[in-house]
Amino acid sequence: MTMLSRVADRLFWLARYLERAEDSARLVHAYTHLVMDIPKGSEPGWDILVRILDAEPHYEEHHRVYSEANVIKFLLADQDNVSSILRSIRAARENVRTTRDVLPSEIWECVNELYLYAQEHAEKCIGRRNRYQFLETVIARCQMINGMVISTLPRGHSYRFIKLGQLLERADMTTRVIDVGAAALLGDERLRSTVDPLIWASLLNSLSAMGAYRREIGPHVEAGAMVDFVLRQSSLPRSVKFCLDGIREELLPLKNNKETLRLVNKARRELSLFDSQVCTREELHIFIDQFQHMLTRIYSSIDRTWFMTDQRLMTAGTEQAAP
Repeated sequence: MTMLSRVADRLFWLARYLERAEDSARLVHAYTHLVMDIPKGSEPGWDILVRILDAEPHYEEHHRVYSEANVIKFLLADQDNVSSILRSIRAARENVRTTRDVLPSEIWECVNELYLYAQEHAEKCIGRRNRYQFLETVIARCQMINGMVISTLPRGHSYRFIKLGQLLERADMTTRVIDVGAAALLGDERLRSTVDPLIWASLLNSLSAMGAYRREIGPHVEAGAMVDFVLRQSSLPRSVKFCLDGIREELLPLKNNKETLRLVNKARRELSLFDSQVCTREELHIFIDQFQHMLTRIYSSIDRTWFMTDQRLMTAGTEQAAP
């Protein structure tokens, strides 16, 4: 079975953008719920959401203050922000539109409906009154599309590249949540440590992992146990280990997979050797930073191996030859 590299590229990014939209919606939903429950003044600032998505430079080009209204508009409805929910859904729709011949027709219809819904309602849902409904609708429709992929798409190359994009984006988001959350909660400046379990629980909720944590670990959320759980719990669909195992599984049937498999196996080894239960905040940050670089290398290897079309190769060669 063969597939054009540009089709594989678009399927991969279709999945990444859909996962990004869903993960961002979960993150905003969980944090909004947190600030309504936690004592006023105990919560981290709204800037934590922008930092998780690594979007501070673009945000600060347009806003001076990290207020709730500014941050929510930036994350929900900013057409220029590549991390915004609306922009991610629009990009996913474009990738589906150009690959409709290899996908079930229902997927195009559902993604198009999601885009039309987000385009109509994103700007109206910046305030808290309608925010929950918008975010829950986005999450539910993304889950419906993912369920449709699982239940209708043959287990061929289309499915594999979709899963690769989804799992890589999910692993990236999980590590970002851990890194920025740990920096906010474990820093020396924290004075209200009694509410920290609520904030750790909110981070678990943003990863849809609260119920699983309580069943596996217990009702009380502790920093070390929570970090280890979302990093290395092999049965948790949003854990980093689960994502890496899934990426490896989807790579195995593909040709020319040696380099990418080597990088994935290296990341899996590094993850298995890291003990989050005894590390300091600085050690955790260093590990996550290095792990982010490994995820970037995995993507670069996938891109070079399967997505580099003749035109892009010619462009890259011209750029390298330029003085």
